[in-house]
Amino acid sequence: MGLSRRFLPVILLILLIGLSGQALGFVVQDIRIEGLQRISAGTVFNYLPVKVGDEVNTGNSASIIRTLFKTGFFKDVRLERDDDVLVVFVRERPAIAKIEISGNKDLDTDQLLAGLKDIGLAEGRVFKRAILDQVEQELNRQYFARGKYGVKIVSTVSPLERNRVELDIEISEGLTALIKRINIIGNRAFDDDELLDEFQLGIPAWYELFSSKDKYSKQALSGDLEKLRSFYLNRGHVDFKIDSTQVSITPDKKDIYITVVVSEGDVFTLSDIKLAGDMELSQQELFPLIHLRRGEVFSRKQVTASAERLTSKYSDAGYAFANINSIPDIDRENKQVAITFFVDPGKRAYVRRINITGNTNTRDVVVRRELRQMESAWFSGEKVRLSRERLQRLGYFGDVNIETPAVTGSTDQVDVNIDVEERASGSLSAGIGYSQTENFVFNASISQDNFLGTGKKVSASFDTSQATKRFILSYTNPYYTIDGISRGFEVSFRETDFAELNISSYSTDVSRLGMNFGIPVTEFDRFRFSLAYEHTKFFLGSLPSDVVREFVEEKGEEFHDYEFVASWIRDTRDRAIFPNRGGRQSFSAETNLPGSDLQYYRLNYRHARYFPLAKSFTFKLNALLGYGEGYGNDEELPFFRNFYAGGIGSVRGYETNSLGPQDQFGDALGANSKIVGQMELLFPPPGDTFRDSMRFGLFVDAGNVFDLSGGEDIEASGFRASAGAMLSWMSPVGPLSFSVGYPLNEKEEDQTEIFQFNIGAGF
Repeated sequence: MGLSRRFLPVILLILLIGLSGQALGFVVQDIRIEGLQRISAGTVFNYLPVKVGDEVNTGNSASIIRTLFKTGFFKDVRLERDDDVLVVFVRERPAIAKIEISGNKDLDTDQLLAGLKDIGLAEGRVFKRAILDQVEQELNRQYFARGKYGVKIVSTVSPLERNRVELDIEISEGLTALIKRINIIGNRAFDDDELLDEFQLGIPAWYELFSSKDKYSKQALSGDLEKLRSFYLNRGHVDFKIDSTQVSITPDKKDIYITVVVSEGDVFTLSDIKLAGDMELSQQELFPLIHLRRGEVFSRKQVTASAERLTSKYSDAGYAFANINSIPDIDRENKQVAITFFVDPGKRAYVRRINITGNTNTRDVVVRRELRQMESAWFSGEKVRLSRERLQRLGYFGDVNIETPAVTGSTDQVDVNIDVEERASGSLSAGIGYSQTENFVFNASISQDNFLGTGKKVSASFDTSQATKRFILSYTNPYYTIDGISRGFEVSFRETDFAELNISSYSTDVSRLGMNFGIPVTEFDRFRFSLAYEHTKFFLGSLPSDVVREFVEEKGEEFHDYEFVASWIRDTRDRAIFPNRGGRQSFSAETNLPGSDLQYYRLNYRHARYFPLAKSFTFKLNALLGYGEGYGNDEELPFFRNFYAGGIGSVRGYETNSLGPQDQFGDALGANSKIVGQMELLFPPPGDTFRDSMRFGLFVDAGNVFDLSGGEDIEASGFRASAGAMLSWMSPVGPLSFSVGYPLNEKEEDQTEIFQFNIGAGF
């Protein structure tokens, strides 16, 4: 029995060779495929490495079978001979008829199906068990990376008719494991709390109700460790190391404990700062850009920032390919670091061509006139950046991408390739909104900011509410001259019932025809001048105050005025919506010229300043000042041109326009001067969904209007103040503003309003 077992494989091999030689040692006169169900015979013939006239024998039969197996279509292949006919017997792998994924919440189904398709698991494809096993392993890895260690994945393969299968991938995600503690071991210079403040992960404070920082993520931990490394390197710990990181999970897979072991090393100071290389620019120009001092603690952050400023300086000077390397020389014995900034400026480059693409509707000249980088001029990184910002501020383009590739075969030329993504610059809209002051507001407008691709703006709009009816037709040419002087025209008509705005009982009809010019002074400053004819018709209300009645008796009910306005605007904000830094200030002087029925002037000044703070906080200071007076035959500012205060945009917590002098009925009259100041601490909501479209804030407002023409003094007791919280949201249906303001020093006659809002919606 033992001998027969020993020689059995040899006997089988001899028989197989003999049979194969008997069956396959022949010249093929024909080929027949057996066993096909879904796959066409032509597909098999395309892969089959043998054709009629070829010889099939024991030497190449195995190669034929391997070739067909490599296609992945078959789970069994067999060759047989029928006289001089080669018969290929195959058993196809089943096809995937349907894939069902259930239970997934963290991972989107469409994205999962797209990922499965990329690796060959999709409806209509051949089913391979090995690929399904690979999918299960990858899903487990992705869920583990999200802290869901209790995930369970069950895949079911159900056979169907016609050699097909249905795949059901059932995912039970389980709960995300939460971080219970992060331990840092080895730190002596800084305590745990100071270091953990740098981490994105951690234990939420009691007031962080919607925080997800305690949900473990491998990617987030990697980022936190890099922040920890930067924290030490920016404070002189050149030899800082993270010796080990341990992440342990409790048996129930719900709690995670993280331990980070560090070696701080010693604190190093700067011993010397040098510039080396072929600098081209003088050291007097370069050294002020290096914000480092000998003897101070070494900081990698300051070294990197200094290198970036040097690179930018060279780029602005035309050296498009400049390379600045900061090379540290570490003296561990004396605990000092000498930094050498090695400069390789390359050749100074100039711009060969500026190529513009994507502007299918906008004319080339409209784009080129905004550019500050010119063709055949020295390349300037600053001018390229400024050109991009100016194009983005136009409003015609959704995105602007600028690339500066080197010209092939040249070492001192670059091209500037500008690719713009046009968006609709015209609009036809109707809207309905509601505000506490004007109740329901209806509006409609048609406008074209880029009329026929010329950059000119044409618009017509009207809106109507319980308090106001207004129609405006305007035209503006932003480049009336090649230097960027703008010219515009405006025709408008406005009916206003001031009794509906918490103001005394009267109404006006105002018709206006005007022309304006804008003159750019710098990249951030602009002067604007306008001249307009204005016709005002005055109507007394049902219960006009004594002030209103006396004005009509003295001046009449109809006025023809010629208004001249000069204004200056400076805008350095980093963006128009929800800025984080910079500011915007404007000053305007408006006056009715001699010959007008009413002669007066008004001065307005507004200054908003934004200061970025840590952790996405922005501090805003806002000031609004106004003053007006009559001249010539008019000793006082007409009361209907008075300033008002109270409400959103002024002193929140008090009814809109309600502050200041009142008539005998308790309605606001306004005054000829205004002082309002606001402080706001702004911050985005948690998470990323509304980060760019929503801002929360805490505010303190103070201000009032004062009748200086009537002898009233500006005293501290005359100011009204409030504090509270606010929300601004640039929603898809329009801007929304909410505030909850609590008056801090209201008087008995004041009209307060804690909750205020303004909502607009389009349809």
